[in-house]
Amino acid sequence: MYAIVTIAGQQMKVTENQSVIVHRLDAKEGDKVEFNQVLLVDNGGKAKIGTPVLSGATVSATVLNHLKGDKVIVFKKKRRKGYQKSNGHRQQFTKIQISGISA
Repeated sequence: MYAIVTIAGQQMKVTENQSVIVHRLDAKEGDKVEFNQVLLVDNGGKAKIGTPVLSGATVSATVLNHLKGDKVIVFKKKRRKGYQKSNGHRQQFTKIQISGISA
């Protein structure tokens, strides 16, 4: 059984007991979260497709921990002008474990 669900603005295919890294969620470690924007649920070849979402379908998950992505360096330079600017960014992520899919 798998589902396609929208989590933090991204659509992803999830199954039960799967760990997924998503953009930072506003929840503490150990909290239970539910996502109700389920687009598709497939149970052994029997698919239910929403238009655009399935009503009454939810995906529940547990927040495992919060983490940061790799550092990305943004460097700007204009030649022959003496202009250089360096900036860095680290994206915030949340690791969740899918505990159940209900349709």
